[in-house]
Amino acid sequence: MAQAGIHSPLLSDAAGQQQIQTDVLVIGGGPAGTWAAVAAAARGARVTLVEKGFCGTSGATAPSGTGLWHVPRDRAAREHAKASRFTMGGELAEHAWMDQVLEQTWINTETLTEWGYPFPTDEHGQLQRTSLQGPEYMRLMRKKVKEAGARILDHSPALELLTDENGEVAGATGITRSTGETWVVRAGAVVITTGGCAFLSRALGCNVLTGDGYLMAAEVGAELSGMEFSNAYGLGPSFSSVTKSLFYNWATFYDADGVPIDGAGSSRGRGIIARTLQTQPVFACLDRADADIRAWMRNAQPNFFVSFDRQGIDPFSEHFPVALRLEGTVRGTGGLHVIGGDCATSVPGLYAAGDAATRELICGAFTGGGSHNAAWAMSSGFWAGAGAAEFSRGTRSLARRTLRRAGTAGIQDGGASAWNPDELVRAVQAEVFPYDRNWTRRADLLEDSLQRLDAQWARVRQAGAPSAQHAVRAREAVAMLATARWMYRSALQRTETRGMARRADHAGLDLAQQHRLVSGGLDEIWVRTQAVRNTPVPAAASAHTQPERLAA
Repeated sequence: MAQAGIHSPLLSDAAGQQQIQTDVLVIGGGPAGTWAAVAAAARGARVTLVEKGFCGTSGATAPSGTGLWHVPRDRAAREHAKASRFTMGGELAEHAWMDQVLEQTWINTETLTEWGYPFPTDEHGQLQRTSLQGPEYMRLMRKKVKEAGARILDHSPALELLTDENGEVAGATGITRSTGETWVVRAGAVVITTGGCAFLSRALGCNVLTGDGYLMAAEVGAELSGMEFSNAYGLGPSFSSVTKSLFYNWATFYDADGVPIDGAGSSRGRGIIARTLQTQPVFACLDRADADIRAWMRNAQPNFFVSFDRQGIDPFSEHFPVALRLEGTVRGTGGLHVIGGDCATSVPGLYAAGDAATRELICGAFTGGGSHNAAWAMSSGFWAGAGAAEFSRGTRSLARRTLRRAGTAGIQDGGASAWNPDELVRAVQAEVFPYDRNWTRRADLLEDSLQRLDAQWARVRQAGAPSAQHAVRAREAVAMLATARWMYRSALQRTETRGMARRADHAGLDLAQQHRLVSGGLDEIWVRTQAVRNTPVPAAASAHTQPERLAA
């Protein structure tokens, strides 16, 4: 299933200084990855989890609090919960998927409670389970992965997938940063949970989120969906990586002369701030928060205030400069296209979950930090792990499979002189960071950026691979480049404004475009439409995995 015209060399039996055989390989150790590992192990699978950072502290969830789309088992409440985002998301979400995620999230949250997660209680003693504190959550999930018997390789980024002679995904290769040793994991199935792509914008927890999973999956022929919904920017102090934006509901925004910026605190405020930042700095002050709200803020999100305290700034009384940091598909909805309720991709043996997979199915064209994304991570991770475990049972013995390496740009030697990964990172950022190119898009600027991005891709594909010591950054740079090309090709095809896909040259909603845009390819990017099943589907008719609990 590798891309046509791309040579896939055989994997040597001696490849990898560390060699592991497993039933299920999970790539990524955030919420989706840890739920996948636990679910696969619960089905008797041998599980190996590899993580670019440290499983439990790495990724967007670990350092922050996050909302959770946790809705009681009440039909009216759940219908209201679905409706509240359906219109905002351009009516691209699907009712069957929303129903399944709401139920699986409820079940998994019950499991978290039994595991001892410290949910707070209200004044009536009722558990409040609509949010999770990242440090406690991920510490608990790492513990449960280890208790399940899964093997964890920390600081061990994957570089490429492996496929067998039938095109089935059968493992991955990578490197362990602490030792410099290469590793090869031969597996019956692989789950991609590498998160989205924030283009190294320095948003909190996003330094490991560079689109690696997208690239590896596309190299074996997997598809993506919703990549036009990828221009999420997080609001935060210009001197801080924290982009949690809830507290700005109590902010007033000012220009350099201290004059309030009209409309900047409204529902349209992010766009007004983006336009203003193109010509002048913007300042904020949380001056609409009373004493009780201030105390609640300090307790609810203490890391929000760390950078202020270090600089001696009182954000409740002093003006501070703000910026918008690109969070791309981390807070967007695009990602790998899944074709079944077990979150399988179109490539046999490959599954995707969390921010690595499209969230259009429950969010449509708009989402943000936490909430729906957090619910999707625990639900899709659970389903993908279970699906991968079942698939691995039906695979042939790993010893009888001839494996090939699927990695392409940045990992195979093209014969020409090598290139500088950091220079490529900066080149990609120059096309995706600017607000006038990405916050609101125009066909001429999209084409202009794509001309340069495509030229960079051709150059990298023809060049030799950087040295082994730069292998991880090289693959990150190539993944960012590929992600930008899928984003902008998809954005060109959506000639309307829907959700976060904003077009300056097509400002209105086009009812004829109520469809998905599925994309793929490497040397040549393609985009096609796919119908949306946006009418309620009876549970008995749903093809999705039924919500279930982990075995006791």
